Amino acid sequence: MKRFLKILKVIAVLFVVVFVAFWLYSRSLHPTYDGELALQNLSDDVTVYFDDYGIPHINAQNQKDTYRALGYVHAQDRLWQMELIRRIAPGRLSEVLGKQLVETDVFFAGLGLVENAQDAINQLDHDSESYQLTQSYLDGVNQFIEEGPTPLEFLLLGVEKERYTINDVYHVFGYMSFSFAMAQKTDPLLTEIREKLGVEYVKELEIPISSNTALLKNEKNPELSASFAKAINNIYKNLPVSPFIGSNSWVIGPEKTKSGKVLFANDPHIGFAQPSVWYQSHIKTPTYEMYGYNLALTPFALLGHNRNYAYGLTMFENDDIDFYFEKNNPENPNEYLTADGYKSYQTVSKIIQIKDLPDTTFHVKSSIHGPIINNLMQNINDERPMAMQWMYTKLENRILDVAYKISHANSLAEFKEGAKLLHAPGLNIMYGDAQNNIAWFASGKLYKYRDSLNTKLILDGSTGKDEILQYLDFEENPQAINPGWNYVYSANNQPDTIAGILYPGYYLPEDRGKRIEMLLEEKNDWTREDVQKMIFDVTSSVTPTNIAAMVGVLETTDFSENEQKALEAINLWEGDYDKNKNAPTIYTRFLYEFLKNTFQDEMGESFEGFMSTHLMKRIIAVQVAKDTSVWWDNINTPEKETKQQIMQKSFQKTVAFLENQLGEDVENWLWKKVATVEHGHALAAGGSLLRKTFNIGPFQMDGGNEVINNQQFKIDSTGYYKVHAGPSTRRIIDFSDVENSVSILPTGQSGNVFSDHYADQAQKYLNGEFVKMMLNQKEIENSKNVLIFRKKEN
Repeated sequence: MKRFLKILKVIAVLFVVVFVAFWLYSRSLHPTYDGELALQNLSDDVTVYFDDYGIPHINAQNQKDTYRALGYVHAQDRLWQMELIRRIAPGRLSEVLGKQLVETDVFFAGLGLVENAQDAINQLDHDSESYQLTQSYLDGVNQFIEEGPTPLEFLLLGVEKERYTINDVYHVFGYMSFSFAMAQKTDPLLTEIREKLGVEYVKELEIPISSNTALLKNEKNPELSASFAKAINNIYKNLPVSPFIGSNSWVIGPEKTKSGKVLFANDPHIGFAQPSVWYQSHIKTPTYEMYGYNLALTPFALLGHNRNYAYGLTMFENDDIDFYFEKNNPENPNEYLTADGYKSYQTVSKIIQIKDLPDTTFHVKSSIHGPIINNLMQNINDERPMAMQWMYTKLENRILDVAYKISHANSLAEFKEGAKLLHAPGLNIMYGDAQNNIAWFASGKLYKYRDSLNTKLILDGSTGKDEILQYLDFEENPQAINPGWNYVYSANNQPDTIAGILYPGYYLPEDRGKRIEMLLEEKNDWTREDVQKMIFDVTSSVTPTNIAAMVGVLETTDFSENEQKALEAINLWEGDYDKNKNAPTIYTRFLYEFLKNTFQDEMGESFEGFMSTHLMKRIIAVQVAKDTSVWWDNINTPEKETKQQIMQKSFQKTVAFLENQLGEDVENWLWKKVATVEHGHALAAGGSLLRKTFNIGPFQMDGGNEVINNQQFKIDSTGYYKVHAGPSTRRIIDFSDVENSVSILPTGQSGNVFSDHYADQAQKYLNGEFVKMMLNQKEIENSKNVLIFRKKEN
């Protein structure tokens, strides 16, 4: 017995020793929020005040020193995020995450982002302030790499730290410009529908088809869309860093606010992940100040404000990708047909390094339109060479100047000059200032084809007839400066006519835009508190109309008790996605059954891809309003089905499914039981322990698809809705009281799991609460954590 007790004591002592050792070791990995550090290349000391949420307020005598300090503190909180995002464009994820990322690496490495970055860098003026400040920022990042602790993720995966260069900055911009997955999902789908089913089916999706539209008269391939969708979904599924998806923003002019000053709101929609995409910082010198939101490895804030102006972004969703079928020379597969005869493909060999496995080599073949993507995506079941023409890699890239100019503007006119420089991706750039100006600029290089051409279909690369005819001047882009209706807004919806046409794009339905416009129109005494409530709004203005069209044809005489209760629930529902209501659960399942029973018989394997497109979201209201449609008929049955039959079947299947999933009590079919959000870390796939360590959540939440508080999820057969994207921040700037402007992040400021600020905003975000964006110097100087960077002597 004594021996046993001794063994227990030894084990207990060892446990304590191990625990203390781990605790001491973990403390060494914490970010440094107070004390003093030496930093090379400073011209003077820099003081950084970290507020209660870990946001750095950087005070220096000049901008080079502020950006150098920003690089250091950004890296200590987000180095792992920087490492992952800089690896995407050049195809280097497999080096650290293994063979499952090879498909993703091949795709991105083949897009030409590395070559485009180098071309842009070669054109930079090394004496320009944008270049000099970028290098200062990178110097700060690299000094942390050399002297700071190695983040846990690097240690777990055995990744060696590498210095960063300006090429990495451009690689980040290139990846974040990859907002065009809708083109890759939609264009092949519509081409397949046209080839397989005919023009009438495409027209009923509200895609206009001219009788003169150029369509290749090649062999039909009904598997084109399905293979495309599967390939692009695999690439997206494996991405460890989130893409831009949508966004809301509105700016209220002084005539509609209680204070008589501008109110600015913005909540860019981006895929959820941990850490969250934005890093907040406040930099201040005697001549410059900006409270900004930075992407990993980007020196200039893409969202920001100071005492003079505020700006933000939403996705324009314009069509800046076009696909072309090329025609190979039957006698030489290395040549393709053009209007001037046969030309040779340009071919480049690239190497992908794979963790614990031999390298793999692939070849990128490009035509005048761009890379042949059949070679870059697995299992594309079409032998026709398909080239991808993307404005981002086709035109001159001045995106670093865009970021610098919009974050350093001294007037609305200067800000507009920065917005004009953007070629891609298309962005709605929102603006408001202390002088009571409000503005919206749809930025991006727009262009025109011949009138009869439908760019939502794959074009003919061989004739020269399907080429761009004209690039539009920026003044023809959609924009509004101090409009008579006294507000501007964007919710990724279709803009008005551009150069006499409705500009093609992958716009989202009217739901959010309609709700924003309705709320803004009804008030002329807006306050910051009103906007805080509005930005968390979960009500759809369109859903009640959809429900009326869907249930209006139901024959209810023989309905069961639960069918009657479910029908009553959605009939009485006002479209608010409250987590404690059952109507959102019933309606969302009803939507799935309606979409499945309407479109799956014709689309076949492509139905799953269709369900992940903006086209699906746009067609809901259009289709439910139709009494007659070619889509109502089930082509797999001998009879001709009607809308009434499809809706009857869909509703009864909805109730039966929910009874099986959630039980017989309709009152218990609550939204919070099926809709959840979890912010996933790139290492979480390694097992439950890593998931518990690094992930944040899962949480129940209010909100749903296409409401202002846009919690985005996939509608599928499972009946569970895992939110994968939503507001990446909510920001409200009040120019009547700018020092009390507010914002929130989905999780926290830090990506360091040992930081107190890893997830300290998560619950506030879920509750619709906010954190002050501090500008008052006295308040800032009262911060308990103060880090001073001293000039390090060489």
